[in-house]
Amino acid sequence: MTTAYVLLNSDLGSDESIINEVKQILTEEDVTYEVQGVYGVYDIVLKLSSDDAEKLRSIITNRVRKITKVQSTLTMMVIEEQENL
Repeated sequence: MTTAYVLLNSDLGSDESIINEVKQILTEEDVTYEVQGVYGVYDIVLKLSSDDAEKLRSIITNRVRKITKVQSTLTMMVIEEQENL
């Protein structure tokens, strides 16, 4: 299973609306996810998992990154060979 962590920076005060939009997008997709607002350099942390790595890349690139009020993202794909060490 492929897992990705996506860190999002958002416009000030838009965290909740972005989280709601992420949830709406991802309930339409066949992926497992967790999304939470956080304090620190980033505003939102998103964890995505799927059996299809290309699908994850597509969702992140074509859906999540294009949400209005998302200023920037940082995506980290888990090294699958090390996931169960």
